[in-house]
Amino acid sequence: METQSVLIVDDEPDIRELLDITVSRMGLKTHSAATLAEARDLVARVQPDLCLTDMRLPDGNGISLVQYIQREFPHIPVAMITAHGSVETAISALKAGAFDFISKPVELDNLRRLISSALQLQTDTSRAKDAMDEGLIGDAAAIQTLREQVSRLARSQAPVHIHGESGSGKEVVARLIHNNGPRSTGAFVAVNCGAIPPELMESELFGHIKGSFTGASQDKIGLFQAASGGTLFLDEVADLPLAMQVKLLRAIQEKTVRPVGASEEQQTDIRLLSATHKDLAGEVEVGRFRQDLYYRINVIDVKVPSLRDRLEDVPALTKTILTRIGIEHGAVNSHLDDSAVNALNNYAFPGNVRELENILERALALSDGGTISADDLQLPSILHKSSIPSNEEKHKDSVKAQQQHDAHGDLEGYLENIEREIIREALEASRWNKTAAAKLLGISFRSLRYKQKKLGLDS
Repeated sequence: METQSVLIVDDEPDIRELLDITVSRMGLKTHSAATLAEARDLVARVQPDLCLTDMRLPDGNGISLVQYIQREFPHIPVAMITAHGSVETAISALKAGAFDFISKPVELDNLRRLISSALQLQTDTSRAKDAMDEGLIGDAAAIQTLREQVSRLARSQAPVHIHGESGSGKEVVARLIHNNGPRSTGAFVAVNCGAIPPELMESELFGHIKGSFTGASQDKIGLFQAASGGTLFLDEVADLPLAMQVKLLRAIQEKTVRPVGASEEQQTDIRLLSATHKDLAGEVEVGRFRQDLYYRINVIDVKVPSLRDRLEDVPALTKTILTRIGIEHGAVNSHLDDSAVNALNNYAFPGNVRELENILERALALSDGGTISADDLQLPSILHKSSIPSNEEKHKDSVKAQQQHDAHGDLEGYLENIEREIIREALEASRWNKTAAAKLLGISFRSLRYKQKKLGLDS
């Protein structure tokens, strides 16, 4: 097997020599360049398996080299060497397409880990493409764009923030990024930030040592350490309390955590992915989310489309889901009749793909002989696709509401009225069984209870 090679780009001879020795001792071949022009020439001639570049070069900067390689040789990962504490530079490099970054003074153990991780990337992306096709089903333009974006992000270590409505598939996207990247052999640790009591959050994320608080009967590793070498996925990150946001920011920037009760910090090695159904920028504006943390976790932004914005994908999704749950329930020949197909084609799916799964699983249990009819689907009549606006319609309605609001309400009240009506209809359709209504809407029982109270539907 041909020896893999690394291109080292730095105008300081001492740094080049240090990196050359470190890389050579890993059994890798090295090439060196002192300028941007030399680096471009070497990339084109030898096409190394990895490029390590300094930010400041005599005839330009490292980010332009990242952009050049991304454009001409996208299979070559590039890692940026940045000044210590230069968060803005690191984020700029990641946005430009850098695989990862490392700060000066270079810690050799961290450098070796970075190199090993980068060299695990596959130059043949066909396997990843197949995984994207299986994980993100459909031919809608939004899904095709999402597949391409996820495929690129799997080859990076950049923090990614995934946003979209509840049930749209944010965790599916996060798992695809993890499973098709160099950390796929490591753990994928998912945590719902809204489900952890605030008083336990620090212990859950960072761990604790025995005796650090009442009930701490033994040492416990936190989720950061549990995800070491892999990916930590913070779902509903907008629900983090402000005090915890400060500690999370430090953990991300310093790549260290301090377990509760410990006197020393511990190194961490994770890729951070996060998600929320909320408008995180809006949360920043109203002071519920720290701006500095927002910029740190939102280096790359991924939008997962709602199902009602890609209704043309419902048949393909339905077929895939029915096949899977049919195997699980021993009903491999289950199918929809014409009435069920028509009902689904005219439904709005407020709970997105998760709701479609729940609808089909319930319908399969109710159907006779594996043929599913519209009656088996039990869809609330009001929740047809015209009752929940598309993104374009929502924008038009928002503008109209802003223009026509009066003393009885504003835009927020207008949108709350829509949400209130949808939730009321779901509750009535489920005969006010909250668990069933939550499943129908594709949200958690806790979220439904919160929304009921907020919208005055809890009486």
